[in-house]
Amino acid sequence: MPRRLRWLFTEHPIYFITACSYNRRRILSQPAVRDAFIQFGLRACEHRVWVGHYVIMPDHIHLFAGFGPESITVSAWMKSLKNAISKTLRNATFHGPHWQKGFFDHVIRSQESYEQKWLYVRNNPVRAGLVQSAEDWPYAGQICELPF
Repeated sequence: MPRRLRWLFTEHPIYFITACSYNRRRILSQPAVRDAFIQFGLRACEHRVWVGHYVIMPDHIHLFAGFGPESITVSAWMKSLKNAISKTLRNATFHGPHWQKGFFDHVIRSQESYEQKWLYVRNNPVRAGLVQSAEDWPYAGQICELPF
């Protein structure tokens, strides 16, 4: 098997996932959404999913998640994540719809790729003019250490 395909067909793929708010509404970068996301991420291991780094932007979320052979599917897990955050948004009086249909996912093929994508994503708030330094953005972090 070619070297690059080993990462595609691994039993424990790590996905880079992006989900956008409906019509790119700026409703996601708030403490209640961050807290709901973290709680959801902490419970994800019950479904054999491990959430690594993440950045919650005003209108989209980037995250890295590891899945195992007995994991829930990526689609089912993302549907649950969106539902959990939508519940938080409804409680904060943000009317739906909250999410664009679907999401973008990409299988990470190497540690180098993971690190490059994380550095790029981590600096999104700086490029968007939201903060001077990535460390100042309160809606980013890591829930689990993803293995490579």
